[in-house]
Amino acid sequence: MSDLRLVIFDVDGTLVDSQSDIMGAMTYAFEANAQEMPPRAEVLGIVGLSLDVAFAQLCPHLDAAGQAQMVSAYKDAFSTQRAQNVNHGPLYPGARAVLDELAAQDNTLLAVATGKSRRGLDKLLERHALEGFFHSEQVADHHPSKPNPSMILTAMNELGVAQNRVVMVGDTTFDMDMARAAGVAKIGVVWGYHAPEMLRPDILIPEFSALPGAVDELTGP
Repeated sequence: MSDLRLVIFDVDGTLVDSQSDIMGAMTYAFEANAQEMPPRAEVLGIVGLSLDVAFAQLCPHLDAAGQAQMVSAYKDAFSTQRAQNVNHGPLYPGARAVLDELAAQDNTLLAVATGKSRRGLDKLLERHALEGFFHSEQVADHHPSKPNPSMILTAMNELGVAQNRVVMVGDTTFDMDMARAAGVAKIGVVWGYHAPEMLRPDILIPEFSALPGAVDELTGP
């Protein structure tokens, strides 16, 4: 059991390029509620947070009921996009090959920790033929928003992996702060929604092919 190691992935901005999905649903939510759309960088800056926390940051002038309406409109738009198969967010280049490589290692377990809902993650995994791929799937429905370490700690405990054999892979400061709070190693990626210089990871990788080596360096083979 002590030989096991765990690689936990953020989803949006790390595994999947969801920019068009997110911006489309955000545009609809703001227009439907007659609110001024924030700048693109500000919207993408909240990716990874649970929706209630995200809209509290984007719309601090709205009361709780108003923010809840924004969340509802966003979810409706996202569901519509999914049904129409528009704004299909692709896996980032090299992601699938690296997932396959890590999954083939007997002592490596894979997990996701995402601000998506259970339903949203299920649809995404189905879209990319990744159902049953991850040994632990932690979603916003069951946890406080990142950077609370709940998702990482739950995955670790579920799978029985020691803290020094766990690494979090993400593109935002929320992912890195969550890993820091959980006391696990952290790998940042340069292709996501927060500027690389903001992340302060243990290792910053420029492309997916660099991930297996970084995992080995931080957790041991």
